[in-house]
Amino acid sequence: MIEVPGAVATEAIDAETRDQPEPAHAAAGVAPVAAHYGDPLREQRLLDTAVGLVDRSHRGVIAVPGEDRIGWLHTITTQHLSELRDGQGTELLVLSPHGHIEQHAMVAEEGGTTWLDTEPGDTGALLEYLQKMVFFSRVAPRDATIEYAMLALVGPEADAALGALGVTGLAAPDVLPVPGPKFAAGSVPARPGIRYDVRALPAGGWARRVALGVDLMVPRAQLAEVVGELRGAGVPPAGLWAYEAVRVAARRPRIGVDTDHRTIPAEVGLVGPAVHLEKGCYRGQETVARVHNLGRPPRRLVLLHLDGVASDQLPAAGTPVTADGRQVGRVGSAVQHHELGQIALAVLKRNVPDDAALMVGESAAAIDPD
Repeated sequence: MIEVPGAVATEAIDAETRDQPEPAHAAAGVAPVAAHYGDPLREQRLLDTAVGLVDRSHRGVIAVPGEDRIGWLHTITTQHLSELRDGQGTELLVLSPHGHIEQHAMVAEEGGTTWLDTEPGDTGALLEYLQKMVFFSRVAPRDATIEYAMLALVGPEADAALGALGVTGLAAPDVLPVPGPKFAAGSVPARPGIRYDVRALPAGGWARRVALGVDLMVPRAQLAEVVGELRGAGVPPAGLWAYEAVRVAARRPRIGVDTDHRTIPAEVGLVGPAVHLEKGCYRGQETVARVHNLGRPPRRLVLLHLDGVASDQLPAAGTPVTADGRQVGRVGSAVQHHELGQIALAVLKRNVPDDAALMVGESAAAIDPD
């Protein structure tokens, strides 16, 4: 946790929170992260209008060295990785045989290693899958969470703040358009559906330009030094509550919170960014292709405005969403936003109209159509 007076750890608020280091990592000395630093709404405004430093060091980190790593990951995940080059990043999924999302990872290729960072709590399952799929490939995936920590510079001034660490000029994410149903063969370029610019940091680790700002993967031995340089350059800290509010407002789903065991990529907008539609076979591909060609995923991700919900009584992930007394979906992440009020991401049945009168528990909810 970034040591600042007023910091409140996530665990101090909710002992069962998902936003804490995995037990094995905590036992090895990985510290909890801050929910806030005394003023969550001010911290949100900071991330929306300027820049803040968010400690996300509870995320899992998997290092994949080995000369076969790119081609190997290409064959066992949803992303087109065979053309991934040093200094590039992307996203990938691991699906079940029926096409349901099992794991999501952000990717960075830097310094002869492919780095995967994932949700806290998912590191073991993803690493187990990767190790089972090694066979005769020259790769050696390992859990590197106790070696490296994730920070994030979030906000419109993130690129300028990164200059304090000696890195400038990171390009914005390069996103391929998603083709329509029954697209012509060969119309999707043979490259990742989204490419992130990745640059080595002088003190070790790397920076990756993403939609919300810049991710920083920093050796834990240099963590205090990097935080000190950014704080010395005038970058204030912001807690995880602020980060989550910005993420929800941007409608970016979080696997395991905004998804359930039945979620398929098309339901939550991950076809394109994390799923390439025209690459070789991978587990779950038939479901992805069938749903895309039909153009009708059974559910969709929406942003809900919650009415009459106190900021300290936000619905938990998994809370049913109902219409006329009938369940039509589930709430995922629910937050208090400094401008939008109480909002939540939810996955609803596709046939629920945008103007439907919805209920979340005893509170009314409305779909944001934008």
